[in-house]
Amino acid sequence: MERVFAEYLIETPYEVEQAAAVLAGEQSSGTFVSVPGETEELKKRFAARVEDIQLLDLADEPSIPGGSIPGKKYQKARVKVSWSVENFGYNLPVLISTLQGNLYEITQFTGLKLMDFEVSDSFQNHFKGPKFGIKGSKLSCGVTDRPMIGTIIKPSIGMSVEETATLVKSLIDAGIDFIKDDELMGSAANSFFDDRVKAIMKVIRDNEQKTGKKVMYAFNISDEIDEMQRKYDLIVKEEGSCAMISINSVGLSGTKKICDQGELVIHGHRNGWGMLNRHPLLGIEFPAYQKIQRLAGVDQLHVNGIQNKFWESDDSVVTSIKSCLKPFLGGNEILPVVSSGQWGGQAVETYRRTQTTDLLYMAGGGILAHPMGPKAGVNALQQAWTGAVDGLSVEETALKYPEFAASVKKFSK
Repeated sequence: MERVFAEYLIETPYEVEQAAAVLAGEQSSGTFVSVPGETEELKKRFAARVEDIQLLDLADEPSIPGGSIPGKKYQKARVKVSWSVENFGYNLPVLISTLQGNLYEITQFTGLKLMDFEVSDSFQNHFKGPKFGIKGSKLSCGVTDRPMIGTIIKPSIGMSVEETATLVKSLIDAGIDFIKDDELMGSAANSFFDDRVKAIMKVIRDNEQKTGKKVMYAFNISDEIDEMQRKYDLIVKEEGSCAMISINSVGLSGTKKICDQGELVIHGHRNGWGMLNRHPLLGIEFPAYQKIQRLAGVDQLHVNGIQNKFWESDDSVVTSIKSCLKPFLGGNEILPVVSSGQWGGQAVETYRRTQTTDLLYMAGGGILAHPMGPKAGVNALQQAWTGAVDGLSVEETALKYPEFAASVKKFSK
């Protein structure tokens, strides 16, 4: 019988084998006591199995509250558990409830994090993954041998429809590939969603007629499911190419419902990610998280960026980018969206560590606050990536390109 495998990082004051058995029981056929219906035949078919345990270091104090025992040490370990596909079929919410359900509340654990999981080959028949992914996103914008260069409308909220459309035109004239609403922008008092879509898409269509290039704009449709569908349909009607969803806010089923429509590239914004990941022994690691989003069908997913403005380390960002590029379900990869305090100066290190240009590289202030204006800001990012791929250092690239040199002077500190 086909099985799904999950790997956890755990911490426990109990015997690790006992704690792992509790996890497997709680997340399948068992409970805290034996019940009459839990026959040996049932357990053989539906009980989760502990497949592997690797002991790590011991700690003197628990990583998170609850479950501590005075005088005990706290053992960390990597634990692999598996379930029969029969337990949940191809029901994505039930699969995630199994992988990430009540196990976080079990008293045997003073730390628990889902690190990664693997599904069986049959999932390819039920989940098609991202429809557009890397290839479709880049093709839509006419980008081939470099990252897509993108930006975010700033200020995040407060600009009128007319002001936003004017800014979009200036960014398009500057040569941008991708623009998005901020996640805080839905339908504000002075920028109703419908009005904003119509005004921006007119600018995009006019430019496409003149130049043949269709800039991708990710309109934030995050809302109740029926209203998301209405907003989605409006973007399609206005000949848009992308919709953005705050995936942690609208939920897995809401995200999948929109992805299943299949007419627009879906830009997945992961705001709230720190709540799921920031503690080293609680939540979920990105390699597992991005697989959930790929099962739902998200095409583009934020991964933070090298030398970012947030808490996440460069090593973590590199792991996230590489995990997006690994084959999964046999379909399109999900496009890593590099953002958070980015400008051209991080391109060299990003390329050195990932060896890929299959990215959406986004800079807000790095473009809009460029001392020579937004057009120079876009040019500077393109120059930075040309230099990175050519093996040039930041200093060597700055000597070659004046726009990039100006950004180094402005942003390098």
